[in-house]
Amino acid sequence: MHIHTNGDEAIEAALEALEQAKVKQNRPDLIHVLQHCQMADRAQFRKMKRLGVAANLFSNHIYYFGDKHYELTMGPDRALRMDACQSAIDYGVTFAIHSDAPVTPMAPLFTAWCAINRLTESGKLLGEYERISVADALQAITLGAATTLHMDHEVGAIETGKWADFAILEDDPETIGAERLKDVGIWGTVLAGEKHKIP
Repeated sequence: MHIHTNGDEAIEAALEALEQAKVKQNRPDLIHVLQHCQMADRAQFRKMKRLGVAANLFSNHIYYFGDKHYELTMGPDRALRMDACQSAIDYGVTFAIHSDAPVTPMAPLFTAWCAINRLTESGKLLGEYERISVADALQAITLGAATTLHMDHEVGAIETGKWADFAILEDDPETIGAERLKDVGIWGTVLAGEKHKIP
């Protein structure tokens, strides 16, 4: 199941329901996913790991809505921990990151940039501890996403036996610098093993 959870109360309710259903004992082959999972705290990530539950964190939310949550709706303490990618890593929780398109634009490298830099529209750094590395962000938008969809045996990494469908970037995201990741151009794609340059 992919369960829509934003606030920490909704996350806790979903985790309690999954725990009562004894998810791991009944279907250990399935990964259930909390979608958005914006306000999960560290105790909830610990519980996700124990239950084998994954998270799909709405990292674009930091940029587009971070200022509003910091100043108006949640306050600083809660806003600093929203979309807590590093906490997911700390507890070994499988996770992806997303844009919630069409709520915010679909641009995976920008989504990764949000998780890495955690900057709001005004330029405020929102929760320094929860920033993640470029490598971790790229993992989240590729293999992490494939895993949450039970498709990691087919896509998500360039490996023998997987679909040969991927983007070719104009710069190396691991050397261009975290602050410039959102500006990396797309040269083209490889589809079914054939290169296609974007005109």
